[in-house]
Amino acid sequence: MLQKLKFYDYTLIITPILLAAFGLVMVYSASMVFAVVQGHAANYYLTQQSIRFGMGLIGFILCSAFPYRYYQKLIKPIILGVILLLIGVLLFGSEVNNAQSWILGIQPAEFAKLAIVMYLASVYSKKQEYIREFSKAVLPPLIITGIILALIVLQPDIGTASIVFLIACSVIFSSGIRFKHLSLLLFIGLMFLLMTLPYMATDERLTRFTGAYQPFETPASHGYQLIQSYVAIGNGGLAGEGLGQSVQKLGYLTEAHTDFIMAVVAEELGFIGVVIVIGMLSIIVLRGLFISRKAKDSFGSLLAIGISSMVGIQAFINLGAISGLLPITGVPLPFVSYGGSSLLVLLISMGILNNIAMHIKKRELEPAGENQNTRDISQAYRGGRTWHNLNKSTKY
Repeated sequence: MLQKLKFYDYTLIITPILLAAFGLVMVYSASMVFAVVQGHAANYYLTQQSIRFGMGLIGFILCSAFPYRYYQKLIKPIILGVILLLIGVLLFGSEVNNAQSWILGIQPAEFAKLAIVMYLASVYSKKQEYIREFSKAVLPPLIITGIILALIVLQPDIGTASIVFLIACSVIFSSGIRFKHLSLLLFIGLMFLLMTLPYMATDERLTRFTGAYQPFETPASHGYQLIQSYVAIGNGGLAGEGLGQSVQKLGYLTEAHTDFIMAVVAEELGFIGVVIVIGMLSIIVLRGLFISRKAKDSFGSLLAIGISSMVGIQAFINLGAISGLLPITGVPLPFVSYGGSSLLVLLISMGILNNIAMHIKKRELEPAGENQNTRDISQAYRGGRTWHNLNKSTKY
């Protein structure tokens, strides 16, 4: 056990756990007044988030120890389970904030993010020999991706659907497909968007655009949330008003502990606090991309890219919403915002990413003979062969 400690990627252990722990502090600060107004104890949301944090830590530890290559054998039940949960949401789910996205106390759409990363990484890693053939390699996995996207859009949860779509694009782009095939996929996506536009372009969703780009024309309605975010950010200045001293969270800034928690961070901890949070998120994303570059097998590389993209895309959309760069879509800030399903999935993802990093470091520190065995295994995966076709003397 002690020997394994040298293989851990401590950047991917310390950074996300510190960020999630910081999130607990900010969730408590941003939600205590709101909780009391709702009739709960002041620490109600802190308690709920702490429970998910504990579950996430367990998931992180287990996934750090579980060899990531075995997910390829589990991909069918994983993707089937997510699809069934998404269907269950539409049939039996509960509605929160005008979206029917909850069932059994979880949001299956959050788990769909990680599932689609695993699925596409697994499929495209097996198709590397003919990845440049559109109908044989590129197109078939898009059917499952389209089904998952459609089920999320029907909730309707456009924010999460956008994230899943962008994550899928990042994995597909990184898989090595031809540029003209990528252009074709973008064209198909644009046509799909135009076809579904009458359904998605409801009055409520259109007001999100006017609220984002013309907030001061409707300061009491559609632009109210963004204006209060601006006030919070402006109040913070360089060093902030002090932890727990936010004024905007006292009923002015709605969803202060979820979508707009960064506005509370800005008000209480100032520009310095914002830079630290963004810096830690950037470390996670860049570390994941570095791991994807170092991985010797296609599955590990694509899996690392997908997980990094998931964190980076979600952070960008959240920060874009609170700053008026993007419409408000209800996307939480990774690791920091209140949201049990999101935090659980993110910590599990970090465990998987850490396991990929551990295998890379183990390969680098092993003697040359054992490194050759690992390369043989990687080549077997790239060639589409299974574990059982390998020489029995090969050790993993």
